[in-house]
Amino acid sequence: MRDAGLEVSIYRGALPEASSAALAAQLLGKHTSPTHAAVRAERMIRLQEALNAIDAMDREVLSLRHFEELSLAETALSLGIEEWTAAKRYIRALKRLKATLASMPGGLDSV
Repeated sequence: MRDAGLEVSIYRGALPEASSAALAAQLLGKHTSPTHAAVRAERMIRLQEALNAIDAMDREVLSLRHFEELSLAETALSLGIEEWTAAKRYIRALKRLKATLASMPGGLDSV
């Protein structure tokens, strides 16, 4: 019989934050074949690690813009900041995410 105590998590270290997991899933989309599912699982882990490595506010801006599909004005209002500040944070968050992914083993080619 199956023993739950023998199961191993696919996550390295602590479990990722919910917003990181949701954002990673949204950015990667869905694959159907077993090979694609395995590649997708590895990409999901790498993307979650990259998202967890950046600032929480940067993650929130990316989440609001991509997952919630809010405009810059709506994102700024939601975070209680000026619209130009939200725009700068968004651009910086994308750059930081890209830099973090590029610094990981395999770089951006693996994601």
